[in-house]
This record gives sequence, C-alpha cells and structure tokens, in this order.
Amino acid sequence: MAQGFRTETGGGGAGHQPSRDPLRRLTGGWRGDRGIWRRGAILAVLAVLVALVMLFHAQIPNTLGNLGSLTETFLPWLGVFVPVLLVLAVVRKSATALIAVLVPAVVWLNLFGGLLTDKTASGGDLTVATHNVNAENPDPTGTADAIAASGAQVVALEELTADAVPVYAQALAKTYPYHSVAGTVGLWSKYPLSGTRPVDIKLGWTRAMRTTVATPQGDVAVFVAHLPSVRVKIHAGFTASQRDTSADALGEAIADETLGKVILLGDLNGTMNDRALNGVTSQMRSTQGAAGSGFGFSWPASFPMARIDQIMVKGVEPVTSWTLPETGSDHLPIAAKVDLTRS
Repeated sequence: MAQGFRTETGGGGAGHQPSRDPLRRLTGGWRGDRGIWRRGAILAVLAVLVALVMLFHAQIPNTLGNLGSLTETFLPWLGVFVPVLLVLAVVRKSATALIAVLVPAVVWLNLFGGLLTDKTASGGDLTVATHNVNAENPDPTGTADAIAASGAQVVALEELTADAVPVYAQALAKTYPYHSVAGTVGLWSKYPLSGTRPVDIKLGWTRAMRTTVATPQGDVAVFVAHLPSVRVKIHAGFTASQRDTSADALGEAIADETLGKVILLGDLNGTMNDRALNGVTSQMRSTQGAAGSGFGFSWPASFPMARIDQIMVKGVEPVTSWTLPETGSDHLPIAAKVDLTRS
C-alpha cells in the first residue's frame, strides 16, 4: 500500500530557523573554516603594535618633536583601538586577529584598569579645589560662584588677568576671608595664610606660588602652579621644552619644602603619564589616581580628553577626588578631599 509523506511547514515544524543572535550569525560560518587562522594577519600585527606602544611608551624618544610626551599625554585613548580591532577581527572571521587583540586589551587593563574602579571613600578634613579660569572667561563672577559652591576650604585659580583679579576677589570674599595672588595664580582660603612667596619656575614672570595654610589640623604647605602651555605644530611637533624646564624647577621647589604636609594645585599642562613631569610626579601622589573614580579628564571642557589639571599631595592621605561642573572656562575645575591626620 502506498504511503504519502507530508512536509510540515507550520510554525511548530522542525524546519531550519535562522539564528536571531548577531554574533552567532557572524561566527556561524567559522566552524570547519581553515582560513580563520590564515586571515587577519595585518589586524594581528596592528594589535601587537598598539600593545607595544602602550607597554614601552617610556622608550619612545622625545628627540623628534617630543613624540614620547605627546603619546603619553593621550595614552589612555589607545584603548579605543581594542574594540575597533575586535569588531574588524570578527568581521574578517580571523581567529588569529581575535587572539592578538587580547594582547593590547590586557596591557591597557594593566595600565589603566585601576582607574575604572571607584576608590573614593568617606571622611577627610580638608577639601581643596583648583581651576584654570581662562584669561578670556566671559563670566568670572559666575565661575567664582561655582567654585565657592564646591564646598572647598582652599581654592587655587590659574590664568588670572589683572582686570579679573578684583572680580574674583569680590565674588569670593564672603566665603574665603584670606587670599593671596602672585602674578597669574592665586589662592583663596577659609584659613589664615602665611609665608606666601612666588616660586621661580624659570619663565621670567610669576606663574607659581607657595604659601602655608593654617588648618585646624596643622600647617600645610600649598603650591599653586600654572606650567607653560604645550603646542602641537606640524613642523615642530609637540613643543614643550619651556613646560619641561618649568616642571623641573617646580619639582626642585617642592623637594626643598620643609613642611611635611604638601599639596600642589594647578594646571600642569601634562598628565601623570608624561615623563616631563617626573620631577613632580616622582615625589607626589595624584588624588585622582589614589582616591578618584574614572580618569577625571579636565580638558578641554567641551569634550575632556586629558587630565592636565592636577591635585597632588605629599605627607597627606587622599580620601576622594572628583571633577566639578563646567564653568565659563575651557578647563573643568577639579576638587579633592584629604585627611591631614594620616600620611
């Protein structure tokens, strides 16, 4: 007797259902494809090169346009290549490239993974803030009000102009009864100041100062500095020689400080990774690195890409560090809380 066969085409049939998983669709053809190990050699090489730049950035010479310092200024951004290379490796269906991408991913996490964790804590007995207010700031009064609202007991301002100083002084007078200005930098404080003097950072004019702040927990030496700007020029590269000389001079002044508790506030025009700041960074801790959450980028304010504004301490324990909201400046203000009873 003849038997008929019928193919089920309904929704409950056993017919092949296309995968709804995009990753599975991309990798579905990999099984049995021997080419997955031969393809993607260029991507693999690029991944290894990115890893080598991050791993050996200190060996990149500064003799050619200060290329080493330029790389170190934006070093965290090399991590952007990792997801890009990962996507290209998947699209290319290359197991070799996928494995190679793990190398820069591991190196980046080793260098910067700690910054992704939240290291902030409670407590602390002194809050400090610093802000490059921008000489062309269209709203100095509003900027001063924003800084005063931060709750900081000590505030440093950089890039002050002669015309703007009286405006800031008036706007901050109610909150900060003590202040001192030296050249284009100044310090406002709720606590008395003494021993205030300019710091020579080899510029020919004053862009750094040192003072003693008499806090309830004892005297603290506070330095305020605005190191020279750097420029990226087509023919000259990353021009930073003047900044580098000033950084060395600032480092010497901090090393000569006799008080045990020291805080540095300012726009250093360089990141903690930049070797040119070794004279300073080798003897002080970044509050953001020790007690912040994230990278704390401060410049440019419209799209922060680097933390060139710094709060550093010596003989003082960082408790928390953060970035304040945008003002009329091209920099973001930054703040930190420290514990003066611990070192």
